[in-house]
Amino acid sequence: MFTSLKEFKFFQAFRIPVESSDDVRFLVECENESGQFAYVKESRLVDISLNGIGFCTKHRFSIGESVRFSISFKKLRFDLNAIVVRAFSANPEDDQIIYGSEIDEEDTGHMKRFIEQYLSSFTPERARDCLVQLALSERYNSATEGFEMFSLLLNLYKDITKFGNQENFVNAMLEEVIRILNAQRASIFLINPESSELEAVAALGIDKKLLKFDYRKGIAGSVFTTGVSLNIDTKADEIRFSQKMDEITGFTTKSIICSPINNREDKTIGVIQVLNKRNEDRFTEEDEKTMKVLSLIFSSVFHNFNPLSENTLIRKFSTPYDREHVIIGRSQSITDLRQSILKLKDIDSPLLITGEVGVGKSLYAKILHIEGKRGLNPWLEVYCDGVDPRVLEQEIFGDGTKMSKLEECKGGTILFHEIGFMPLELQRKLTNTLKNRKIEGSNLTLDIRCIFSSSKDIKKMADETGEFYPELFDLISSSLVTMDPLRRRKLDMEDLVSYFLKKECKKQGLLLKELSPAVIDMFNDYDWPGNVAELERAIHRLVLYNPKAHIISSIETGSMPLFDTKNKQLQLFDDIPFANDFKVALKDRVALIEREMILVEIKRNKGNKSKAAKGMGISREALRKKLLQSQEVFQRLSGIEGPVEEIETLIDEKDQDTDLKEAA
Repeated sequence: MFTSLKEFKFFQAFRIPVESSDDVRFLVECENESGQFAYVKESRLVDISLNGIGFCTKHRFSIGESVRFSISFKKLRFDLNAIVVRAFSANPEDDQIIYGSEIDEEDTGHMKRFIEQYLSSFTPERARDCLVQLALSERYNSATEGFEMFSLLLNLYKDITKFGNQENFVNAMLEEVIRILNAQRASIFLINPESSELEAVAALGIDKKLLKFDYRKGIAGSVFTTGVSLNIDTKADEIRFSQKMDEITGFTTKSIICSPINNREDKTIGVIQVLNKRNEDRFTEEDEKTMKVLSLIFSSVFHNFNPLSENTLIRKFSTPYDREHVIIGRSQSITDLRQSILKLKDIDSPLLITGEVGVGKSLYAKILHIEGKRGLNPWLEVYCDGVDPRVLEQEIFGDGTKMSKLEECKGGTILFHEIGFMPLELQRKLTNTLKNRKIEGSNLTLDIRCIFSSSKDIKKMADETGEFYPELFDLISSSLVTMDPLRRRKLDMEDLVSYFLKKECKKQGLLLKELSPAVIDMFNDYDWPGNVAELERAIHRLVLYNPKAHIISSIETGSMPLFDTKNKQLQLFDDIPFANDFKVALKDRVALIEREMILVEIKRNKGNKSKAAKGMGISREALRKKLLQSQEVFQRLSGIEGPVEEIETLIDEKDQDTDLKEAA
């Protein structure tokens, strides 16, 4: 917790009420008609903050008017300059106005010292009342907004009441919780990232060692994973409540109120759970407000708790460089993907993930499963590409002798890799199965979540070519995620290289290596047609080829290439001769691509160059010149000797043939 106001960053955001018994002396000066400052009679201090003062007086001030304050408490005295920024009347029948003012920035240091001394005079009761009043205000309804304020006041309260250590303080607070909420039991749970369990760090009326469970189970697990408080009547909400913990403890739970506990990074690190409201079926709305205060108090107690682990299933509590299942990057595309995980992880409807080969579709699907409500249940994968249709059918639907994957994955998630390669007949069968939630010939109701991935444009296959069953596409695309290729998110390159480099060095038992700026530039310039998967392979080779080098400064381009040079460019230009050859000048490669586009357009117009030229917005002569220039480039690179005009003669002959056919 905070030891002084020096660590307290945001306490200027709240105002501390001042009481007449506090013996704070306060004077106000305003500028008169002659330009001199004169004292204002009968002025009273209402509240203070780091950057403002509220005061009450019968004198009339204008918004924007300059004022001076003289404020003293015990041995401290300061003169402050301020500007009136607001005015309102607490009682319409009263002629006194309450004014709000903002002090000059250069005076905040003085105000900080004053507030520190002023708060130190608070009694325990007043500190507690101030804490509750501020916590229940509209402005501070989340750990993020009011966190620093609560930490300061709680630290003050702790010091005043002379609690010797955190454990005694927490236990004493839990006793107060039970008294205030008129409940039977209360517990504090914090996450253990190593075991992926919520474990009790404090509990009243029961041995806290008995209280630990998977972070996704029960009411406490639901509050922990969602960050949303719950008020449960176990009879009315029996679907959400599990009796397992009652069986372990021998305690009968009738009502539960549970709220999240956050650390100073606003990560949910645990929960406070209170059981059994006395003489009532469930906790009240007032109890929910009180729990908001209590959760913020305990957030202050545990604000430094920041669990990290290499092996945890909980993504937010493991270091990204040591996790097996993690999406690396800082681009907007990756940020959107991370946000989509929160929205999609707990739904049961099918999901379609599209993107080029190697972008990480399977990884994204696995993270959805692990972090979702099905994460404790089976995870299975079905590969549709390159598998014999009969084998694929037996794997999905079974053959009477072996359990199908749809049955084997009960309660879990199944991923269909490259669904676009599944034969049409199997697509129809799968559609009927998913619609009816039953396998043909079986009475077992399916309880699975199906995720599908595809690097093909299956919408086009369904709408235009007929290669994909339209009903299946409509079914699996109820939720859709598209993953961008690596070439469109170069902002992620540095993070990905660092991640794979550290992972590969650790795997090969080597000290961490670094890449020279020249190598990094080569990585950034490359198009990565194989996306993240190709980058990972490249890093593997790079470390393998350079076992002794601490700084890798060159890339092998001979017999042991780092990149798959046969697939450097986008598939758009794969069929165009020399278009993918980096050794050919850019001007020549553009000419060859232009040549291909012109020939395609001529073919589309059945050989009529005039129509083709008009369609492309150029003259027939311009088309002729472009073809001659590009044909010259093609013949030169191909080593073909002979006059370039031959291609013009060839096209003219095709035109004549076309004209004769059209005339006939």
